[in-house]
Amino acid sequence: MSFNNPTLPRMGWWKPQEDPTPASPHAMHGALQAVGHSLSLVERDGELCVGLDGTASIGSDARPLPEYLPLRAHVSPLRPENLGCPAFRATYGLRYAYLVGAMANAITSVEMVSVAARGGLLAFFGAAGLPLGEIENAIRHLQGSLGNLPFGANLIHSPGDPDLERATAELYLQREVRLVCASAFLRVTPALVLYRAKGIHRDPHGAIHCPNRIFAKVSRVEVARKFLEPPPGKILADLVASGLVTAEEAELAGQIPLAQELTAEADSGGHTDNRPAISLLPTIVAVRDEVDRRHAYRCPPRIGLAGGIATPASVAAAFAMGAAFVMAGSIHQGCVEAGTAPVVLQMLAEAGQADTAMAPSADMFEMGVKVQVLKRGTLFPQRAAKLYELYRAYERYEQIPAAQRSILERDFFRRSFDEEWQSTRTFFLVRDPRQVELGDQNPRHRMALVFRSYLGQASSWAKHGVTDRQIDYQIWCGPAMGAFNEWARGSFLEKAENRDTMTLAGNLLFGACVLARCTALTQQGIQLKEGSGNISPMSLLELDKRLGQ
Repeated sequence: MSFNNPTLPRMGWWKPQEDPTPASPHAMHGALQAVGHSLSLVERDGELCVGLDGTASIGSDARPLPEYLPLRAHVSPLRPENLGCPAFRATYGLRYAYLVGAMANAITSVEMVSVAARGGLLAFFGAAGLPLGEIENAIRHLQGSLGNLPFGANLIHSPGDPDLERATAELYLQREVRLVCASAFLRVTPALVLYRAKGIHRDPHGAIHCPNRIFAKVSRVEVARKFLEPPPGKILADLVASGLVTAEEAELAGQIPLAQELTAEADSGGHTDNRPAISLLPTIVAVRDEVDRRHAYRCPPRIGLAGGIATPASVAAAFAMGAAFVMAGSIHQGCVEAGTAPVVLQMLAEAGQADTAMAPSADMFEMGVKVQVLKRGTLFPQRAAKLYELYRAYERYEQIPAAQRSILERDFFRRSFDEEWQSTRTFFLVRDPRQVELGDQNPRHRMALVFRSYLGQASSWAKHGVTDRQIDYQIWCGPAMGAFNEWARGSFLEKAENRDTMTLAGNLLFGACVLARCTALTQQGIQLKEGSGNISPMSLLELDKRLGQ
């Protein structure tokens, strides 16, 4: 690469540690990937050369010594552990500002949480959809095996079963689970406020110390605002009146944000509003800044980004937009540590960006809330949509045309509606007896419970790989999965069995560093060859070797 750009100013002088090499595409590619070293582009004999490390004198007008060369561009080292907010990493004792999102039914499994914690990430156990006993067993195991390493668990909004939501929050308090990922919330609930407020106190220096921290996932401005504000006074007063929190705890809780960390959730798998990340993140950041100006929080909430986190470019873009951290979900559902069946891992590995669809959710069926799921290889999205269409159109199951009822009983339930109701009834007698009472009294509610049962079982069939139900699998998935597959195509990560949590996270973070260095050079007027920042997936051993160079 000859140096022939007269508009490129000299920014200083550079003294080599080792002789620079001509800035060929190959040399630039290697230098950009040496993320632990500074990169300097210098002029030598009219040619642009690249050197690593050395001594840079920025802004110097006089040439200090003969061995110094004119410096035309300079990029500092940027390692994966330097991405994101330093205070965020320090607060939680993390090596990387990278979170593994909570995927329900223990898809974010105990194994995945453990691997992430030991690797310097933060993962949230996928507690949604599990009985309390299973959640407690998972927490006991994680606390016993991880010691002081950080991890969290999921608290999902349950508008149809607030008692379960409250019981889950109380379990977290009892087991001293200090980090909770609050997802799918439409409003602030007593369970959220109880978890946040319990145990809050002033430290010896008079600062408010809150042991329980909420990571809220939101995709709507109005919901984000609720989490960024202090807990509602009415809910705090009710908790005090019921004896669940003290007056002092309520008073202190009124001075801090409900959520200490907030994730702007763009077009993700599961519960999502399909928001574009490029507009959602800065909007939520602006709301945070506006709320903080009013309250002057000592520790303002930090804003991260989820939804579409799947490639080095998406991670680099998130941090470039100011995300304090990134959270990935869909791509980790395709990892070998995920609590799902091998057949589902293979289906995810074959997915494209357009292979997703929105479908009615089981937990908020009557409200019309939808989740994003995989449509390739399954009829679940169409069948779930048909159930909601029938629920909206008819007051009772018997009103549905006979031909349609026949299809439901043959293809969906694989037994009569009455038999399916008895099975559903048995489930809810244990889970939430009030639903059974309502179902016995109200034919439309009975129909809704049976339809919800199909939706709920569809995720269980996928998790356990029930062979004769593959056509009905409900697999939560966003376009990120397809984006990752396109990036991994032709590499060892193309195969589902080679995908593990730390390899995926490591490659995304490393690649983001390389791309950020490319951007820094471009902003200094350097024209790079297309693809200079591209990296191919590497094993953890290769990544460690590259980072250690």
